[in-house]
Amino acid sequence: MAKTIGIGTQSFEKIREYDYFYVDKTNFIREWWENGDDVTLITRPRRFGKTLTMNMIETFFSVNYAKREDIFKDLSIWQEEKYRKLQGTWPVISLSFADIKGFDFTTVRKQICQLIKDLYDKFDFLLSEGFIKKGELEFYTKVSSSMENYVAVHSLRMLSLYLSRYYKKNVIILLDEYDTPMQEAYVCGYWEELAGFIRGLFNSTFKTNPYLERAILTGITRISKESIFSDLNNLEVVTTTSEKYESSFGFTQEEVSKALEEYGLSGQQEKVKDWYDGFTFGRLTDVYNPWSIINYLEKKKFSAYWTNTSSNALVGKLLQEGNSGVKIAMEDLLNGKAFHTRMDEQIVFSQLENRESAIWSLLLASGYLRVEHHFFDEERGRDEYDLVLTNKEVRLMFEEMIEGWFARDTQKYNGFIKALLQGDCRAMNHYMNRVALETFSFFDSGKRPSESTEPERFYHGFVLGLLVELRNRYVVISNRESGFGRYDVMLEPLQKEDDAIILEFKVYDPDEEQTLLDTVKSALTQIQEKAYAASLEAKGISRKRIRSYGFAFEGKKVLIGEDRYV
Repeated sequence: MAKTIGIGTQSFEKIREYDYFYVDKTNFIREWWENGDDVTLITRPRRFGKTLTMNMIETFFSVNYAKREDIFKDLSIWQEEKYRKLQGTWPVISLSFADIKGFDFTTVRKQICQLIKDLYDKFDFLLSEGFIKKGELEFYTKVSSSMENYVAVHSLRMLSLYLSRYYKKNVIILLDEYDTPMQEAYVCGYWEELAGFIRGLFNSTFKTNPYLERAILTGITRISKESIFSDLNNLEVVTTTSEKYESSFGFTQEEVSKALEEYGLSGQQEKVKDWYDGFTFGRLTDVYNPWSIINYLEKKKFSAYWTNTSSNALVGKLLQEGNSGVKIAMEDLLNGKAFHTRMDEQIVFSQLENRESAIWSLLLASGYLRVEHHFFDEERGRDEYDLVLTNKEVRLMFEEMIEGWFARDTQKYNGFIKALLQGDCRAMNHYMNRVALETFSFFDSGKRPSESTEPERFYHGFVLGLLVELRNRYVVISNRESGFGRYDVMLEPLQKEDDAIILEFKVYDPDEEQTLLDTVKSALTQIQEKAYAASLEAKGISRKRIRSYGFAFEGKKVLIGEDRYV
């Protein structure tokens, strides 16, 4: 009989006590301990077992779980006697920043301080047993949700001192989801304040702490060393491209196949692979998203389980406000193509708005993209990658996100789509201008007024909308020319009864055209001169079934003209 699946259970002890479904990842304990690194930062996408792994580490090492062989019996780590003797013999400080979120620095700082205060309360037996010296008592009592900076910065190091004195051993510190508040700070605009506070706390806790035995931090991103890890030269960073611990997070092909067999779902292997496979850690390919797998095993229904567990707000903001290059790359990705880029796995949040490579680094770290090919340019000394969307679940998430860009004006947007399909140019002009008027500023980066923003931000987003909206009726093919303000799109019909459609987008240039109508004519002339229809005719589409439209942009104002091949 298949085991019960405890959806969302993060307690390793509970999973073992109730004999819930569990894929044995305890070999990570052995691998991490034998590597001997002082401070390890492990980055993995969300819902990849980081929190459960941290709880497993705490359960294995903490003195609070001494002599609990029932928890680890029959698991990989219990096969070696030296690890059976090691279990339950260390003081452990465990905390998580997963719930540290807020719209301003003051709120987030208070949450972090309260989290530390709760840790102190957990170990308040130190006070009653006299292990806090008189000179230290004043500091101990100052730890609170409103403690001063110097107290907060040194609080975890001092707690390490107290525990090491009590247990006569240095402490193991576990910090889960370290970067959650940092991402919130970027989105809400208080990055610099929080980075300064975290930098001081981390330096005191993980670098200058003589009472630290070892530490693990987990998160989604590798935030740049200059931001919060300055001077932390004892940090071992393990990202998704690192070979260390490559099988410790996520499910391997062998583990998924075994689980599907256990739950009578072996016949669904190919669909499961299409939906949830695609992650690569180090040299290990075919890594599956565990959250989606366990949900599928329990519900026996395909759905976007992983991508629906978060608002994806940061990703949406970066794509929506990104420049034309970002949106053009997303077109390729949605069409199943690879996108070539160079990037640094360190996330520099200050570069996200003006450096495309920083965006791709974040999307890769977050699990939305996977590396199809990796190249090292020896001449320039830099890494380059071919990236693709990870799997079907991720593609559906992006399609839904793009649809959401126009959700506030669904009636107007759908009106334009209907007019486009029916060839009603007058209605197209009506609806397109209303959509542009209402939606133009939505694609703004917020650093300059919408009137001065390049129309590219809008119409590249609009083309993505067409790609998603018409995906069941048309193959959307874009042909970008270098230079500002020119972009053409061909809609190749999947059904014989539909017309082929060519769209040419052009920005009004007062140096070349007197009126917006002249820009429309120029766009239509461009279609003729470049013989865009030739490729459609070569596929057997007759001229009378090809419609061309020139789109002229001047700020939020749009004029559309039509040309039919008759």
